[in-house]
Amino acid sequence: MEKQKIRNNNRGTESSREAMIVRTSIIGIIANVFLAAFKAVIGVLTHSIAIVLDAVNNISDAGSSLITIVGTRLAGREPDKKHPFGYGRIEYLSAMIISVIVLYAGITSLVESVKQIIHPERPDYNAISLIIVAVAVVVKILLGRYVKSVGERVNSDSLVNSGEDATLDSVISASTLVAAGIFLIFHISLEAWLGAIISVVIIKSGIGMLQETISRILGERNDAELAKAIRHTVVSFPEVQGAYDLVLNNYGPDTWNGSIHIEVPDTCSANELDLLLRNIQVAVNKEHHVILSAIGVYSVNTKDPEVIETRQRVQKIVFSHPHVIQMHAFYLVKEPKAIRFDVVISFDAEDRSAVYKEIVADVQKEFPDYQLQVALDADFEEE
Repeated sequence: MEKQKIRNNNRGTESSREAMIVRTSIIGIIANVFLAAFKAVIGVLTHSIAIVLDAVNNISDAGSSLITIVGTRLAGREPDKKHPFGYGRIEYLSAMIISVIVLYAGITSLVESVKQIIHPERPDYNAISLIIVAVAVVVKILLGRYVKSVGERVNSDSLVNSGEDATLDSVISASTLVAAGIFLIFHISLEAWLGAIISVVIIKSGIGMLQETISRILGERNDAELAKAIRHTVVSFPEVQGAYDLVLNNYGPDTWNGSIHIEVPDTCSANELDLLLRNIQVAVNKEHHVILSAIGVYSVNTKDPEVIETRQRVQKIVFSHPHVIQMHAFYLVKEPKAIRFDVVISFDAEDRSAVYKEIVADVQKEFPDYQLQVALDADFEEE
């Protein structure tokens, strides 16, 4: 019941985000279609390959905005039996498609620029055409900043990519003005060469966008700031003595499910523990919009001074080894004699397994009469 309430609250936030993305994309489509029409006419009349390619770029931008709308709509579908965590990752696929479009546009413009270098055409500029291109530069700069800012605000990779692409387009348009000025003053046509340079910049940008989007689809480590904030919320409960092993699974922008382990005193009753776990889930979702689908519990010895002293001795042994980040979940049972704890070893260690074995051997040497249960853990927020 608690999880269902949490999911319903999250859907309200998602619908508002979706509406903002769609509205921004529609503005982008309208602006780019008008710019493409003006530039295409000017490019044909002035025999300017750079302006024609710029018009084609605007059409690709309009297509990117359309893909963003479709991707956002599909990503907003309700979870079902086949996809119980929803369709949020479709947004990453739409961002990848936009990256491919940018990359394709760069390659195509490079090919056309090379053709123009080999078989040049004499451009024929006039004042009206240059004024329109100048206005287009200003429009593209403003549009790029607006789209990217909205994308960053709602955490949409598709909008961020579209905004960056629009900014690149403004550079392209500005470059055509520079080329036109050089031609009018010095009668030297640099359009094709300038087009080739710009094409390389676009290709590089497309590759960067594609790499970033693929990295998100593959699954990146936890958002360090988000993870830190979640742990801070969890340990703010008086009963919680430590929070560890936080794992966050991303199912689309701002859509996170996760699990965590907490340390609580061994005096907690089952009823107290049940209430605590429910309150933690609600608090984390309310403050961070993250659903903690599982909370594991470590029991901590609180009554026996001998056990507490033993824990300190074990900690000293564990942290004497290199690359150890953390030790937690310590518990000692006197009859039968058993010690259990988890140790977190950095991925920087050349052989994490070897470090783990050394730790176990050293602790066993210090406490030969005890049976050890030592788990090797990883820190998913490690930088």
